[in-house]
Amino acid sequence: MPTLNWIGKEAVVKHHKDVPFRLLEPVAELSCSPRPQAGITSDLADVVGQPSRMASSSSEGLGERGAATENLIVQGDNLDALKALLPRYAGQVKCIYIDPPYNTGNEGWVYNDNVNSAEIKRWLGEVVGREGETLDRHDRWLCMMYPRLLLLNQFLRDDGAIFVSIDDNEVATLRLLMDEIFGAGNFVAQLVWKARQHLDSRALSGVSTDHEYILLYSKIAGKCRLKGKDRDEGKYANPDNDTRGVWMSRSILGLANAKDRPNLHYDLIDPSTGVAYPCASNTGWRYSRETMANKLADGRILFPKKVTGRPCEKVFLKDLQTSGAGFPSVIDGIYTADGSQALRDIFGQQEFAFPKAPELVQSLIAQATDKDSLILDSFAGSGTTGHAVLKQNAEDGGNRRFILVEMDEHIARNVTAERVRRVSEGYSKGKSTLTPTLSQGEREENWVEGLGGGFQFCTLSKQPLFTA
Repeated sequence: MPTLNWIGKEAVVKHHKDVPFRLLEPVAELSCSPRPQAGITSDLADVVGQPSRMASSSSEGLGERGAATENLIVQGDNLDALKALLPRYAGQVKCIYIDPPYNTGNEGWVYNDNVNSAEIKRWLGEVVGREGETLDRHDRWLCMMYPRLLLLNQFLRDDGAIFVSIDDNEVATLRLLMDEIFGAGNFVAQLVWKARQHLDSRALSGVSTDHEYILLYSKIAGKCRLKGKDRDEGKYANPDNDTRGVWMSRSILGLANAKDRPNLHYDLIDPSTGVAYPCASNTGWRYSRETMANKLADGRILFPKKVTGRPCEKVFLKDLQTSGAGFPSVIDGIYTADGSQALRDIFGQQEFAFPKAPELVQSLIAQATDKDSLILDSFAGSGTTGHAVLKQNAEDGGNRRFILVEMDEHIARNVTAERVRRVSEGYSKGKSTLTPTLSQGEREENWVEGLGGGFQFCTLSKQPLFTA
C-alpha cells in the first residue's frame, strides 16, 4: 500500500502516545442548561476535575433534548483535549465530523486555514524541533494532522464512521493519510459537495471551482452503512394486478461488450410473439441466458408493444432489501452561502469565515447515527456540528450527544459556545444580542425558538495529570 513520507513524520508518528493526560475543568458561567428538569448525569466524573464544582454547575439538571452535562464544548489544543477525553470515550463515538484546515496557503484569510498559528508553531517547535523551522506548509499540515487522526481513530465504535471535509489542496494527501491510519479497506466514499451556488468568474485559470470533498471512512469495513434517502414509492404501481404487489420497470441492458462478457450477448425472444430482440453490441444484457430464462418463467420480463422498443424487467417493491435509495455521492442544494447566512441570522453578523451550513453536517449525522449516538468534532470552529446535532434531535426526537473541541479561546467562548447557546435557548434572528421574553408567553416577531439541549463548557488543566 502506498504510504506518505514527509519531513517531520518520524517525530510525530508516535507523538500521540507522549501527549500527557489532563483534566477537564468546567466553566460554569459559559455552560448552558436551558430547560431545567430533575436528574443529572455523572458520566463526566471520570474526565472532569473538581467533581464538587462539576456537580454544582450541573445541578440545574438536563435539557429537554440531551443532558446538558453529556454535551461538551472543550476549549484547548485538540491534541491535548482528545487525550483527556480518551479514557472515558474510547470506542464510544458513532460519528466523527471534522473540518480541518484546508491548507490553501492564505494564512491570514480564514482562521480555520491557519496552520501557521502561534499554537501550531509552538507545538511543531516542541515536537519536531529545529527541523520544524524549515518545513513547507504541506509538511506542517501533515505533522499537525497525523497524531490527531491517530487519536480520533481510537474514539470510533466498531460501527462508527468519520467524515473529513477537505478541498483540492490536500485531498490526495489526505486520502493516503487516512488509508494509512484508518486502513485502505475501510475507505467508504469520497463525497463531492457542490459548495458554490454561483459560478466564480474571478479565477485566473478560468475554471470555477464549485466543489469540495468529504472523505468517509469506517472503523471496520462492512459495519458502517449509510441509511440512504427515502425511496420514492410513488414510482411503483400495479397496473396488471400482479399478485406480488406494486412494481416499477427497470432496464435490463448491461455494461459489458461482447469481447469481455460473451455470455451476456444473445437474442432475447418474446415467447408470445416470437420476436427476437438483439442486445446492444457495446452493453449486452444484464443477465446470463440461464438467469434470464428464470426471470421469463417467473413473469418478470416485459416486452414492448413495438418491435423498436426494448424489453425491461419488473422490480417489485416487496423484494427490495432496503427501505431507501442510496445516499448520493454528490451533495447539491446546500451551499457555503447557507452557512454564512445561518451565522448572520444567529449573531446579526458573520462571526466566522466560510462556515459549513448546519444542514450539510446534519445530513451526514442523519445518515450515520442512531437517535442516541455520540458525535465528535475536534475542529469545532463556529459550532456547526453542535447546531446540527441539536437540529437533528429536534426533528426526529433523538437524544444524540456531541463533543466539540475548539483551540482558539476567543472563538470557543464567543462563537462556538455562544452559537450553540443561542440555538439551544432561542434567539432573535439577525440581532447581535439575545432578546429576553417581552412578556410571558410572548416573543418578538423575529424570535427563533430554542432547540433545547445545553452543554458543559470546559477548559484543560494547565498541569498534566500524568503521562501515558
